Amino acid sequence: MKNKGVEKAAMLIMTLNDDLATKIFSMLEESEIREISLAMSNLGNIPPESIEKLISEFSVEITENLSLVGNIENTERFLRKILGKDKVDSILEDIRGPAGRNIWDKLANVGEELLANYLKKEYPQTAALVLSKLDPVQSSKVLSLFSPEFAFEVIKRMLVMDTVKKEVLERVEKTLKSEFISSLSKTQKRDNNQIIAEVFNNLERNVEEKFMGMLEEYSVEAAEKIRSLMFTFEDLKKIEGNGIQTVLRVIDKSKLALALKGASEVIRDLFIKNMSQRAAKILLEEIEGMGPVKLKDVNEAQTAIINSVKELISKAEIEIATGENGDQMVY
Repeated sequence: MKNKGVEKAAMLIMTLNDDLATKIFSMLEESEIREISLAMSNLGNIPPESIEKLISEFSVEITENLSLVGNIENTERFLRKILGKDKVDSILEDIRGPAGRNIWDKLANVGEELLANYLKKEYPQTAALVLSKLDPVQSSKVLSLFSPEFAFEVIKRMLVMDTVKKEVLERVEKTLKSEFISSLSKTQKRDNNQIIAEVFNNLERNVEEKFMGMLEEYSVEAAEKIRSLMFTFEDLKKIEGNGIQTVLRVIDKSKLALALKGASEVIRDLFIKNMSQRAAKILLEEIEGMGPVKLKDVNEAQTAIINSVKELISKAEIEIATGENGDQMVY
């Protein structure tokens, strides 16, 4: 250890409680412990501002190199350390299964074919109850997948359905969760193309273009599929109505000028037209006053805004222009 580094290490350890300091010492070599101990004994009085400066410097150095990976495996490992098996299994079932706060929210995020295949095996009365609780659009799609005979039986029961008793509804909800949602969460697998599209969305632009080029050489069809699933900064022009104003309300404004520095005139104008004259003038002056900027920084700023937009889309707070077949695009 260098002398300056030893002194800093000694000061930091002295700010910790005895248990933490003991754990750190247990991981050091004897020679390192001797060096730090000697430095501690010679530190004398340390002013509060020196300690504050050291801790701040240490935090910056740690966070600059900090990398976290949030995934199902790490989450499960963490939960199993603090909770019992049943609770962990229940939480993981919710994570792996379709999104939603309750059973009906979850069913709203299940594909119509999956739901229809499950309800076909149930009594018409049960299917009628489930469809009556769903959005009419989703119910109509599920109904159209039944055989005409079964569909008509379901419709007849929906016609005469009265207020459902609480205990009956709870029993149906429990069955749906244990038999359908639970099995779905075990078998549901994310689309590989979607996973790669999300990875590509978070790559630096030059790296993403390099990999996309390699992928096109390997399989044009796969490259086109992934490109169609990606949401880029240029795709912001597909936002409908006053959606850009909604975007402007939620994004980190400090990143906007940097993001637009590397954007096309179309995207830049899209934001400018949705701002007040004064705000637009300030933004343009900020962009012009930046001078040359790193492409990496531009990409990071654009990615941050894209992530905010995707969150708004998932909450249905903004919509993306329809695709070629008149279907709303999903990202």
